[in-house]
Amino acid sequence: MKKHNFYAGPSILSPFTIKKTAEAVIDFAGTGLSILEVSHRSKEFQAVVDEATELVKELLQLPEGYHVLFLGGGASTQFAMVPYNMLQTKAAYLDTGTWANKAIKEAKLFGEVDVVASSKASNYNYIPKDFVIPTDADYFHYTSNNTIYGTELRKTPECPIPMVCDMSSDIFSRVFDASKYSLIYGGAQKNLAPAGVTFVIVKEDALGKVTRAIPTMLNYETHIKKGSMFNTPPVLPIYSALMTLRYYKEQGGVAALEKFDLEKAAKLYEEIDRNKLFMGTVAEEDRSIMNVCFVMKPDYAELEQDFFNFATERGMVGIKGHRSVGGFRASLYNALPMESVEALVNCMKEYEAKH
Repeated sequence: MKKHNFYAGPSILSPFTIKKTAEAVIDFAGTGLSILEVSHRSKEFQAVVDEATELVKELLQLPEGYHVLFLGGGASTQFAMVPYNMLQTKAAYLDTGTWANKAIKEAKLFGEVDVVASSKASNYNYIPKDFVIPTDADYFHYTSNNTIYGTELRKTPECPIPMVCDMSSDIFSRVFDASKYSLIYGGAQKNLAPAGVTFVIVKEDALGKVTRAIPTMLNYETHIKKGSMFNTPPVLPIYSALMTLRYYKEQGGVAALEKFDLEKAAKLYEEIDRNKLFMGTVAEEDRSIMNVCFVMKPDYAELEQDFFNFATERGMVGIKGHRSVGGFRASLYNALPMESVEALVNCMKEYEAKH
């Protein structure tokens, strides 16, 4: 039976990425060595980092003056690194979910934090609108896609100060103007690579403005100067990231990926709205195209576990919703084929017919 992988992260990777990574585990770049045992300072691996860096710049159309870093520590480490490097007196944050809230908590260790708006009181079921960004803040931070709650801020906010964004779960899924941002970061285990590597895209003129001493490993300038090689980087995930980036370019780039992702999401949301058993959990205008959250309608709430079992028996993997929301969550990352969305939709229809 074919398995359909809807895990929120670590999540589905393209067959191309998996195949090429598996080959490199046996023999990396014709060296006769495994990617698992090769020196990160070898010319073969340096070529991997160089090509991956250039492909990120190409796919996101980064202008001059931006650096691409591949670091360890996950996006959670960036919650502290961003304010460490950029918060001198005050920062502005938009609170739209668990990860935004965790970023706010870390920023408060470094200075004043102005939470410009929050949807926490509504269990983060919408993206706040019409918030005002203070012009005297050092930067404005937001999370573009909320993996747990299934909301997404797809349009870049107008921002009068440097802007920072956690794009962990929707990077490479939509076209955006990277020049509007001073720093973009994310864990790679959603749309790029296996867990273990974090991408950071930082504008050079955003750094060097805080007066505090920054520990060497937590200083972006350290990693820029050493080209992500200050310490041993996550070698295998970076190689897999390169394979994914090659695959994305081959597919036609971010615009083509976005078109496909919108089609997948539309198909699933259409069924959620049509089916008598299910309902969405967030405001329609804020629905994520990456993480689709839905629950049983109140009259059918007792069927939740039964449907989960029914779907699991038919090859659906990873559709259990986060405990904060309940119900179900289907993650539709770039590598997920339309076939998997159709399989889930058919599963929902089949279950409805039984009730």
